[in-house]
Amino acid sequence: MKYYDAIRDAQAVMMRNNKDVFICGLGVPDPKGVFGTTSGLIEEFGKKRVFDTPACENGTVGMLIGAAMQELRPIMVNQRVDFVLLALDQIINHASKWQIMFGGAQKIPIVIRVIVGKGWGQGPQHSQSMHALFSHIPGLKVVAPATPKDAKGLLISSIEDDAPVIFIEHRKLHNEEGDVPEGVYRTPIGKAEVLCEGGDVTIVAISQMVLEAKKAAKALQKDGVSCEIIDLRSLRPLDTSTVIESVKKTGRLVVADGDWRNCSVSGEIVAIAAENCHEHLKASPQRVTWPDIPVPTSVALEKAFYPTATDIYAKALKALGISKESVLVEEEKEEVFQGPF
Repeated sequence: MKYYDAIRDAQAVMMRNNKDVFICGLGVPDPKGVFGTTSGLIEEFGKKRVFDTPACENGTVGMLIGAAMQELRPIMVNQRVDFVLLALDQIINHASKWQIMFGGAQKIPIVIRVIVGKGWGQGPQHSQSMHALFSHIPGLKVVAPATPKDAKGLLISSIEDDAPVIFIEHRKLHNEEGDVPEGVYRTPIGKAEVLCEGGDVTIVAISQMVLEAKKAAKALQKDGVSCEIIDLRSLRPLDTSTVIESVKKTGRLVVADGDWRNCSVSGEIVAIAAENCHEHLKASPQRVTWPDIPVPTSVALEKAFYPTATDIYAKALKALGISKESVLVEEEKEEVFQGPF
């Protein structure tokens, strides 16, 4: 099953099992179904549970908070994470705080799906990542699945959770394919996955950078380097124990994070290693992140802006103290854009 099919399947399964689950957002019932993730839902569940909303994100999230307070379980879909900036007051000042303010008695089971992207020519106002922003806020949960299996499992866990969840999906992952169990299953929120074990260097990757980490590890293996890859999956809560255990074993850390470096999740991972694994570190931790500039629009500039497996490969060699000419790791094929706009 493809990643976007896994998301659609998770929503359909949960809507069949629980009449309180509904889905809304700009473009949800459109023919292309938000990159295919909502296709067919309105035909099965009708206009009362699958519906379009105005370009008024702040008002929509406020409405959904009210629905959640009445024990409904809304899913809000945003075709760009950038659009959610218009609803930060509702998300940060209300949704994230009400459980804590009312001693846990008031549940706010909202899932806010946000799509991030590798630009595809959409420029600095439609191509941001910003997962560090949401991960900074107490009361929010933030997940970023990298595989179809986890996309379905984490979305089901998010819908069932009584706290607001920011569900981050990367456009470059939508067409990834993998085995996905049928029916209801859950990927636990707050638990990372060790994709492969190794003894020389730990590579912690987030979302689409997991794919790049796998390519880099394959190239490093040819150099005799054994990599341990960790897919964080959940950014808040963060699985610190898995990271600490791995870094203590390898003594070296590379963090691959498709976001800006300053005040980032990658910085948090490095801080965790410094605080808990200082005596085990054999080299300074390395980070692969975006340049500290707004996302470009030009395709040529995009290629220079976004880090790839080649960058992870080079940082791993630096952590290992290996001097050699950088090898161009296999790059992804150019995608033909098929989005809603």
